Amino acid sequence: MVSVPKERRTYCKHESCRNHQIHKVTQYKAGKASGFAQGKRRYDRKQQGFGGQTKPVFHKKAKTTKKITLRLECKKCKQRFQLPIKRCKHFELGAKK
Repeated sequence: MVSVPKERRTYCKHESCRNHQIHKVTQYKAGKASGFAQGKRRYDRKQQGFGGQTKPVFHKKAKTTKKITLRLECKKCKQRFQLPIKRCKHFELGAKK
């Protein structure tokens, strides 16, 4: 199990900081997929009409975990950046030992 503190003192590369600052840590979550993205429009157009499923559907899932991505936000200048960490089955933010 990986436990990460909710605040972390790390380097901020924004031109107003350029030194170590306290960052707020959150877990990255993918946003809602847009229905107007080019790939989605192309896929929907191809699926229309007769002919069944036109693109391959992935079934051979091998991984049991996902890589965790942290989202760090500088408390001084609000600059955000993402930091991927290793794979883990259990992830906690700000948990006590």
